[in-house]
Amino acid sequence: MSGEQNTPPGSTRRRAIEYFLGGGILATFASFLYPVLRYVVPPPVADLGVNEVVAGKVGDLKPNSGAIFRFGSSPGLLILTSDGTYQALSATCTHLGCTVQYRGDLRQVWCPCHNGIYGIDGRNISGPPPKPLTAYDVHLRGDEIVVTHKREA
Repeated sequence: MSGEQNTPPGSTRRRAIEYFLGGGILATFASFLYPVLRYVVPPPVADLGVNEVVAGKVGDLKPNSGAIFRFGSSPGLLILTSDGTYQALSATCTHLGCTVQYRGDLRQVWCPCHNGIYGIDGRNISGPPPKPLTAYDVHLRGDEIVVTHKREA
């Protein structure tokens, strides 16, 4: 009797099954909770600290057309007007963050999400956008089109 325990037979098996099922329930709960937590607490956005970017090369755009480029972690819109000048704007709509595009037929910047209209200088003309688009400075450096943040006066 010194080596025997007073536990009923099958008790250790029952306990092992309880641990196994409890762990499975806990793992299932965690697998449902993890995506919810990732949605509620999004990962931090890396600030790339970009003040200047090469948006394209001279000759890439036809007059009265536009192209999307990356300005750090957000999109930008480069426009070559019909008179040959370059304009650069943020391509993120100030209403809900949709990506805007240049409409050569209207000579305006258009947000397809809710039909917001901006001028080529970024000011909002119609639709739901509450603020104008951020305008950037455009410089030519050789055959490169360089876009920088506007300097505050």
